[in-house]
Formats: sequence, C-alpha cells, structure tokens
Amino acid sequence: MAAIATVMVVITTMHFAPLVSALNVNYYENTCPHVDSIVATSVHHATMNDKTVPAALLRMHFHDCFIRGCDASVLLESEGENKAEKDGPPNISLHAFYVIDNAKKALEEVCPGVVSCADILALAARDAVTLSGGPTWDVPKGRKDGRISKATETRQLPAPTFNISQLQQTFSQRSLSLEDLVALSGGHTLGFAHCSSFENRIHKFSPKQDIDPSLNPSFASSLRSICPFDNKVRNAGTSLDSSATLFDNAYYKLLLQGKSIFSSDQALLTHPTTKALVSKFACSPQEFERAFVKSMIKMSSITDGGQEIRHDCRFVR
Repeated sequence: MAAIATVMVVITTMHFAPLVSALNVNYYENTCPHVDSIVATSVHHATMNDKTVPAALLRMHFHDCFIRGCDASVLLESEGENKAEKDGPPNISLHAFYVIDNAKKALEEVCPGVVSCADILALAARDAVTLSGGPTWDVPKGRKDGRISKATETRQLPAPTFNISQLQQTFSQRSLSLEDLVALSGGHTLGFAHCSSFENRIHKFSPKQDIDPSLNPSFASSLRSICPFDNKVRNAGTSLDSSATLFDNAYYKLLLQGKSIFSSDQALLTHPTTKALVSKFACSPQEFERAFVKSMIKMSSITDGGQEIRHDCRFVR
C-alpha cells in the first residue's frame, strides 16, 4: 500500500488462506455492541488533527495482513533481542499507532478483554477510507491477536520496485487474485512516497537510460526536481496521486497518463488482465469502489496467526 519502502524481498513458500468462515460482522453484537462507533470516533478525532492518518491506517492494515495474516503483529514493540515488524525496513515510516492505542483504551473501558487489536485495525482501515470520501462496508470480526512479530519477515511485503510476476506471486501466496492486486493498489490514492521508493525510476534507470521511459517526461522532470540525484533532504518525496487525502480513482487515471510513482504501479500496465482492470477502474469510480471493498474484505479475512486478545496492542498479554 502507500509509500512502501524499497527492500529486497525474499519470496517464500508460505501460503496464507483467507478463513472467511471464522469471521462474522455481528461477532461483538452481544459482548461489545458499540465497537464500530468507538473505533470510528478515534479515527475521526485523529484525522481532524492530522490529514495523513487515513493513509497511515490503511497502509498499516495492509502491512499487517501480509505478514502472518491480520493478527496485529505490526503493532507489537521490539523487546529484548527480538526486533519486531514495525522496526523492519518497509515499516520504519509507518505511523499513527496512537490511533489504535486510543481506540483500544476506549474499548477496554466498556468491554475489557473482548475486542482484539487486529479487529480494531481492520475497522480503523475501513473508517480511514470512509472518512476520505471512499466507500464503507461491514467489517467481518473475530480476529485474534498474534504473539509473534519479526522484522525479518517484512521482507515478504511487496516492494515498490516489483514487476508484475513478483506482484502476482506475492499476492497469489495469500490467495489474492490479479483483480485483488489491481483493486488494492488503488489504495495508493491516499498517501505519500519518499524519494527512496521511486528514485530507481528517475535516476540511473538502466545503463542506457537515466529515466524510466514509461514516465511522462514532464512528470519525470517534476519528480527529479523534488528528488535530485544523491538527495540529502530528509523525508523528501511526493503525494501518491493528485488528490492524496481523497479516496477516488485518480490513481488509475494518472497511471494511464504515465504519471505513476512506483515501478510496481507501472507494472500493472504490463499484463493484459491487470491493464484492462486499470482502464476499467479509471473509467468508473463505482467499479473501483466495488472491487476495492470486495478485495479489502478478502484480504482482511486472512486470519492464520492470531491466538489471544491483547490488553495492550503494543505487547503480548
């Protein structure tokens, strides 16, 4: 999802299967009936103070689900000799963890020991999209929190330098299709990319070309002005699309114009199936939203690794 840091990714043989039947939209109906509104309030308050919160929460949920399933392992702190996921290279720029902490604190006051941090994160990601002008949906609940979080496993996350074959393999290992890949990539409609995540496209692209020829020339020039060669400006970068705080289909329109940010975005135009989906979503925001909701529910239902309900989202019970 948004602004994933560039890392070398080791493709593993681990396979994740969505366990949709284990989840239920009414899971807390009797034990914590106001869970949705409590989480939504936390996300809303944070967003009023910081417009980058929605993109951060959406990306956080994606990064959580791609490692050991949606078990809130991305929220755990490093302890002792164990370096946790949030301290792995692709996750260093993750932020807004406090939003989940605040929601958890509020929930513990009304229904202690009931709602998992993994469910809070899934709900917060939905609320982030809705608050940004995107669709809403009923989030299946009942996830458990995992006890294992390892920075080394973040190498399994799809990198912004991936080609279509690497993307397809990474997604298929999690039972996610090419349509899921294109729909979830639309999450790049929100957020910010650091120069390190796309400098491969604007400097020394190949032995013969300095700039990726698939980039619109004027757009490439603007990126090079923001991120000059050997850039030393801390946190320099650019928005992922022209409306970085609004959930819309501008990402796909810009992609077709040669104005994508990551190599992994451009890769969607190198396969006939994914290219057709990009065109469809660019033409119809309704089709994009429908596909995005379907894929988000599918991805967030990968629940392999959870075992408990944490009292503090940052530490195992």
